[in-house]
Amino acid sequence: MTSTTQVPAQRRAPDQPALAVQGLWKIFGSKADKVLGTPLEKLSRDEIRDQAGCLVAVRDVNFDVAPNEVFVVMGLSGSGKSTLVRCLTRLVEPTAGHVRYDGEDIRDAGEKRLRELRRHRFAMVFQHFGLLPHRRVVDNVAYGLEIRGVGKAERHRRAGEVLDLVGLSGYADHYPDQLSGGMQQRVGLGRALAVDPQIMFFDEPFSALDPLIRRDMQNEVVRLHHEVGKTMVFITHDLHEALRIGDRILIMRDGEVVQIGRPDEVVGAPADDYVRDFVSDVPRSHVLTMRWVMRDATPADPLDGPEIGPDVVVRDAARIVLGASAPVRVVHNGQLLGVVDDDAILRVIVVEA
Repeated sequence: MTSTTQVPAQRRAPDQPALAVQGLWKIFGSKADKVLGTPLEKLSRDEIRDQAGCLVAVRDVNFDVAPNEVFVVMGLSGSGKSTLVRCLTRLVEPTAGHVRYDGEDIRDAGEKRLRELRRHRFAMVFQHFGLLPHRRVVDNVAYGLEIRGVGKAERHRRAGEVLDLVGLSGYADHYPDQLSGGMQQRVGLGRALAVDPQIMFFDEPFSALDPLIRRDMQNEVVRLHHEVGKTMVFITHDLHEALRIGDRILIMRDGEVVQIGRPDEVVGAPADDYVRDFVSDVPRSHVLTMRWVMRDATPADPLDGPEIGPDVVVRDAARIVLGASAPVRVVHNGQLLGVVDDDAILRVIVVEA
């Protein structure tokens, strides 16, 4: 008999985030309890290490993830991003703070409840695929369902649907060592999707792939998000990857949050020199939207030009704006937000040239 035990879902308030992180700390070291609540917590990471012998990996991190959002956490090696994502599912135990899923603080969950959340609500995709080499692709994809106790026929049916979704139709009976790296990562992606999780966590899943395959997999994540609408938390050290797939981006440095914003906000209004250096090589025309280049309409502006949405990027709007005989109107829900003329577009494009 097929077992389909379900974990009770929390009743989410209309504006409640899918995931809420508040005051999260992770301090490695035997004297971690001597840091928080003392003057030591105000010191720099290096000073805490020197005085207490502890490593502050995650430092007072706060953010919300909206339902169905792709939330990207990025930073250089050692910034704390991978430790952070492991704290969210308690693969690494936080030192302090709260991680709330649909209002439930995961830090209060007992072993049984935590196991249920990991099996039914969360899924993780790692850089190292972790596929079972002695099992066929279909059985790797269905592995999470097998752990749940779902019968063989049902889990293979579901695995078949997911293989179609991730572009692996016809590979069900292959073994992992018969697949390329990119195809193996698709199996890992399929395994995560098969359990129909509420939140998917990605820890630098494409870092080991060749650049062209990596780009394909980034496109795959974007496509799958549009099709299945999952909440996703994605860890990367690659800014271009973050800008490509993220609805919002959190940038970390030395365990702390430096900036949180949409891709256009990070590029258009970097919080400090660290972020400014990060985004200095990004083609602004590929990221900045009409919101950043529009101006208020004046009585002298003819308002019979074309309309365009405020979230269209400069690169995609250039032909429309430069080909129009009047300023282009930026309109959202029937409301005129501003206008964009040739000068605004050229200021962005010419700087890049």
